[in-house]
Amino acid sequence: MIEVSGGCHCGTVRFTARMPDAPVHALDCNCSICSMTGFLHVIVPHSEFELLTGRDALASYRFGTGSAEHLFCSNCGVKSFYQPRSHPDAWSVNANCLDEAVELEIEQFNGRHWENAKARLDGEQAGG
Repeated sequence: MIEVSGGCHCGTVRFTARMPDAPVHALDCNCSICSMTGFLHVIVPHSEFELLTGRDALASYRFGTGSAEHLFCSNCGVKSFYQPRSHPDAWSVNANCLDEAVELEIEQFNGRHWENAKARLDGEQAGG
């Protein structure tokens, strides 16, 4: 496991997280919000993530099913992490918001066809 730190552009939101050693698995989603914001997903279990500062500065945005809670800094607008629909027991951390770059193994996630992409992802995680 490696420990990383990161946050938003203005520094109001800061976090630490533990994730498997490099290469770190990341998802590159092509849904409307991820493609527009350049979000590169690293899934981190809630127990391996700690929000250090900025809780009161986080604004929330939901769309579609409303299952995902997109959190962004109300000062600078950067979404450094959020609660994804695909992993309700984990945070999705934006690899682009880490203080130090980590080696990534990037997998494409077809968020424009979310249900099919999620089923494929679940099959891969089950070893299938």
